[in-house]
Amino acid sequence: MKITVSDVEHIARLARLELSPEENTMFTAQMGNILAYVETLKGVDTSGISATSHAVPVENAFRRDDVTPSIGIAQALANAPDTAGSFFRVPKVIE
Repeated sequence: MKITVSDVEHIARLARLELSPEENTMFTAQMGNILAYVETLKGVDTSGISATSHAVPVENAFRRDDVTPSIGIAQALANAPDTAGSFFRVPKVIE
């Protein structure tokens, strides 16, 4: 796929960028080089490579989802700076 100056101008317009004629020419060449490299990568045999979603092995760090008893209202409110009955009281933020 060949990138043209009008393609770069269109992309710049979408990104709300104002490019000089020199920048248009420079980015046209750079984007052309990127696409040429991608074409080179398409030729690499990846048939023996399994697909991955992460660059490094990732293990699930979540705990088991077991049903346990609640800590209760009194313990939940024990460190609250201000309470109103069985609720946390917070400063008013809407005037």
